[in-house]
Amino acid sequence: METLYITHPACKLHEMGPGHPECPERLDAISDQLLSSGLLSYLKENQDFLPVDAQSLSRVHPEQYQTQLHGWSPDSGYHEIDGDTVMNPHTLHAASYAAGAVVSAVDAVMAKEATTAFCAVRPPGHHASREQAMGFCFYNNIAVAALHAIEKHGLTRVAIIDFDVHHGNGTEAIFAHDSRVLMCSFFQYPLFPDCGVHNPAPNMVNIPVPAYTSGAAVRQLVTEHWLPRLVEHQPELVLISAGFDAHREDDLAQMGLVEADYAWLTEQIVAVADQYAQGRVVSSLEGGYNLSALGRSVVTHIKALSKL
Repeated sequence: METLYITHPACKLHEMGPGHPECPERLDAISDQLLSSGLLSYLKENQDFLPVDAQSLSRVHPEQYQTQLHGWSPDSGYHEIDGDTVMNPHTLHAASYAAGAVVSAVDAVMAKEATTAFCAVRPPGHHASREQAMGFCFYNNIAVAALHAIEKHGLTRVAIIDFDVHHGNGTEAIFAHDSRVLMCSFFQYPLFPDCGVHNPAPNMVNIPVPAYTSGAAVRQLVTEHWLPRLVEHQPELVLISAGFDAHREDDLAQMGLVEADYAWLTEQIVAVADQYAQGRVVSSLEGGYNLSALGRSVVTHIKALSKL
């Protein structure tokens, strides 16, 4: 079956001021590379989906937090939550569609309308905890997807793979000690958010790596640490927090991955999904701030999801 490509114009309305690296142009860079590569014609596109429903969102974020965000939403200009995380009048509209995309993608792969899916959405989500926005993130998209799969579709074993260069601290906080969810990640350390190293929960496979770690070193760590735990967990669905800021051209960190490494990572994930999850993979965009490297890496990632 085709890979589903999900995006929405609302996700480009959120912006956090001139010069901010998490910018609407990130989605343009992806769509431009998809067009120029010719890959788009092989994908099943969907821009016709609903924003996240209240029940799906509330499984992750309590009503008090949602009310707080709505109270902060400005009528014009910006509201600064922290030095990195800023709201404009369209932020929550965009965030609702970002979270709605992953819910729609889970429904599609569970209904066998597609085997895999990539959600080109923003704002990203993996730093958002249940009651705190941070690190460019407001709603934790991948956590919404995981709990939707568990509660709506009755799954009992979900895997979350996070290969963003920054640790997905929000996702970890939401699922620590939840045996239904296995989370595997690598991340540069020390680097924002400077956590994930000490005494992780048993269902967390956290691999901190120093600056300038190569793709070859990451492949070895994934083989030694992620893959045995994924085989042990036997996930019924694999979700990916797909950050591409560990690319050697990305200035927000100092790691050394290239497109071939993202292809290899994705191939390993797809192989696990083929073995245990009927091939079901839903990937959602997190970081990646060098626009050229981001676009090229996403194309590589989607090709591997699609086995092209």
